[in-house]
Amino acid sequence: MRKLFFLFCVFLLLPHTAFGADTGKIAVVDVQKVLNDSAAGKKAKVDLEALIQSKQAYIDEQGKTIEKMKTDIDKQASVLSPEARQTKEDELEKFIREYQRLVQDSQTEVKKKEGELTGTILKEVNDLVIKIGEKEGYSIILERGMVLYANKTMDITDKVIKEYDESKK
Repeated sequence: MRKLFFLFCVFLLLPHTAFGADTGKIAVVDVQKVLNDSAAGKKAKVDLEALIQSKQAYIDEQGKTIEKMKTDIDKQASVLSPEARQTKEDELEKFIREYQRLVQDSQTEVKKKEGELTGTILKEVNDLVIKIGEKEGYSIILERGMVLYANKTMDITDKVIKEYDESKK
């Protein structure tokens, strides 16, 4: 069955190559590398890391408060009345729920910000790749992650990064 499929593909391609049809220019772009190495991508990464650090500092501070509350309850366990102990434990549980909500909200905010930052860059890079493709006569430009193998001469990632950085100046 595989041989039959292979022969079918060969026969489909044979007329185009036999008559010297122009196969066109093909290129690949490593979008992840553009995100990591372009000036805008690096700035977005720094901005995102700053947001993460500020969120993490507040989360750590709240975590320490929870630990202190637990320690205080344990230390005072013998002297507290059952009602007072229950009140403190209820307070602690409420604080833990708020802490968990804070962590979830922070993660959501970071993901949203990352999506905004990378989404803008990806849109601009996509538009640039289309422009390069039209200007330089490429028939197809593929994302590097979707290609198993491509000759290094087909990779235009560095060119895309250079033109993208120049367009942002």
